[in-house]
Amino acid sequence: MNEGMCQLKIGFIGAGNMAFGIAQGILTSGKVPPTNIIVSAPSMNNLPRFQERGVSVTRSNEEVVENSRVVFLAVKPHLIPKVLNEIYQYVTQEHIIVSMAAGVTLATLEELLPVDTCLIRIMPNLPCILMEGALLLACGSRAGQDVESLLKDLLSPCGLVETGPEHWIDAHTGLSGSGVAFVYVFAEALADGAVKMGMPSTLARRIAAQTILGAGVLLRDTGKLPAELKAEVCTPGGTTIHGLHALEKGGFRAAAMGAVEAATERARELGKK
Repeated sequence: MNEGMCQLKIGFIGAGNMAFGIAQGILTSGKVPPTNIIVSAPSMNNLPRFQERGVSVTRSNEEVVENSRVVFLAVKPHLIPKVLNEIYQYVTQEHIIVSMAAGVTLATLEELLPVDTCLIRIMPNLPCILMEGALLLACGSRAGQDVESLLKDLLSPCGLVETGPEHWIDAHTGLSGSGVAFVYVFAEALADGAVKMGMPSTLARRIAAQTILGAGVLLRDTGKLPAELKAEVCTPGGTTIHGLHALEKGGFRAAAMGAVEAATERARELGKK
């Protein structure tokens, strides 16, 4: 276990799937012991799964801040002002506040927290639960290279961790945060197509899932462009090019681009609110 990391105290305000996914990744990596993590939520509904991993739980957000150096804000965007008002007096310059709230900008967070608070925004996605997530990280003005490196090291077990300017966060929300659901719709449609052609639905779902998984691994690990891999599957006059033609006639590509755009715009709207 990393000597510095094993002493790190981590807190989560909010106990939903994203908080659990990140906590799961951190714990599975062994970088931080469960005794160094504390999670708060207004009810006990989501807390037992954290307790099962040896993590401390509480109903008090203030207790989380007082017992942590890195504090993840894992609540819905509209709850951020209320939560930050609760913890304001407990936040010090030693804290690193990490917001996962879609659309809530660093500027807004800075207005709601003490001057010179160290802030970072991240946007994870659901596969973090399986340590196969995609996270984008944007640093506030007081988060230097040392803080960025600490967070990347801490979060790396959750999957791919990239850094970039804050204005990329909303696009990442549309691409990866919401994009997971878009992939599930595509998987469902693939399986339904096979069912229409006579395959049992249970088998069709399993094959659709494995098809998407295999395609994703190839795309990630070969370094090839999607168009290159697509060309490797297509043969002149073959089954794949006929299927792709059907997708194009249905406006598949435009619909996918529109879905990312719509989700991105919604994230921006949430930030304005």
